[in-house]
Amino acid sequence: MFSFFKKKSPSTPPEVPAAPASSASGGGLIGSALVTPIAIPVTGTVVPERQRWFSKLQAGLRKTGVTISTVFTGSRIDDVLYEDLETALLMADTGVKATEHLLRDVKRRVKDGGMTHPVAVKNALVDAITELLKPLEKPLVIGQHQPTVIMVTGVNGAGKTTSIGKLTSHLANEGASVLLAAADTFRAAAREQLSVWADRNTVEIVSQQGGDPAAVSFDAVTAGKARGKDVVLVDTAGRLPTQLHLMEELRKIKRVVQKAEATAPHEVLLVIDGNTGQNALAQVKAFDAALQLTGLIVTKLDGTAKGGVLAAIALWARERTQTFPDLRPVPVYFIGVGEKLEDLETFNAREFAQALLA
Repeated sequence: MFSFFKKKSPSTPPEVPAAPASSASGGGLIGSALVTPIAIPVTGTVVPERQRWFSKLQAGLRKTGVTISTVFTGSRIDDVLYEDLETALLMADTGVKATEHLLRDVKRRVKDGGMTHPVAVKNALVDAITELLKPLEKPLVIGQHQPTVIMVTGVNGAGKTTSIGKLTSHLANEGASVLLAAADTFRAAAREQLSVWADRNTVEIVSQQGGDPAAVSFDAVTAGKARGKDVVLVDTAGRLPTQLHLMEELRKIKRVVQKAEATAPHEVLLVIDGNTGQNALAQVKAFDAALQLTGLIVTKLDGTAKGGVLAAIALWARERTQTFPDLRPVPVYFIGVGEKLEDLETFNAREFAQALLA
C-alpha cells in the first residue's frame, strides 16, 4: 500500500477528498495511512497481512472479549443482562461516562430493532462501540508540507521511541526521506536508542550530547528544510503530565520548532500505553491542554490491556468538539500489539470493536 506514497510539491498542495467508509475487513496496511495527500479506497477484501494482525489484536484483547461475551450467554434480555454488561464494561476500563453512553445506545438499538435474543445485544454493542470510535479513525497525511514535521511525546515507558522507529522504517522502506531529531536528552540512552533505528533504516539523525532539546529540534527542522526531507520526526523526552517544568519544556520545543518553520509542527502525536487504563485518558487531556494534540498512537494492546479506554477517549473527544465546535477529535492514527515492525497498524473502529468483543 506504500506504493501510494509520493512526494508532492508543498507550493501546490492538492485537495484532500473525504475518506470513504471503511469496512470491518478492509483498511490498508500501515502504509495506507502514510500517504499524500489522498485517502486510500477500501477494497472490501481481506488483506492476509491485515488478517494476521487482526488475529493478534483479538488475542491481545481476548481476556476482555471473553468477559464481555459471557454476558450474552443467557436466554433473554432483561435488567440482569444490562447490569452484568455495565459491570463488564467498567472492568474493561471503559469508564463510567462511556459505559453509561454505550448502555443507553445499546438499549435504544435493542428497542428500535425489536431484538429478543442476547446475541443480538452483542451485535448492537459492536455497532454502538464502532459508532463511538468512528471519529477517531483518520489517516495520517504527509506531503502537504516539506518537510512534514511530526512531534512525538508521551510518558516514559509508553513505547514512544520504538513507535518512532517503526514509523521511520515504514516510511524509509518506501522511499520517503526521513530525518530524526533526538530531542530526548533527558533519558539515559535515548539518543543511542534512536541512533540504532536511524542506522537500521539508513536515515539521518540530528543529535547533541547533552544538548538542549529545543535547540536539537530547531536544528533538525532547519536541516530538514535545507536537505529537502519529506518528514522530520522529533523524539521528545518522556514525562508525566504532573511534571510541570518538563511539560513547559515541551511547550518550548513546540515554540522553537515554529521559529524554524512557521507552520510546524504539523502533527503533535501522543503515544499512550494501552495498559494504563483510565490514566491514559488523563494523559490525553493533560498533553492536549499543553500542546493541542493532533493524533494518538496506542501501544501494548497485546499485554494486559483491556482496551475500553478508547471508548472513554472517544467520548471525551466528542464532548470537547460539541463544546468547542472549532476543535476536531484527536484521532487514533495507529495501534500496536507487539514489538515487531508489523505490529503497528492503522486504527479501524469496527475492527477494534469486533476484537474487543472477541
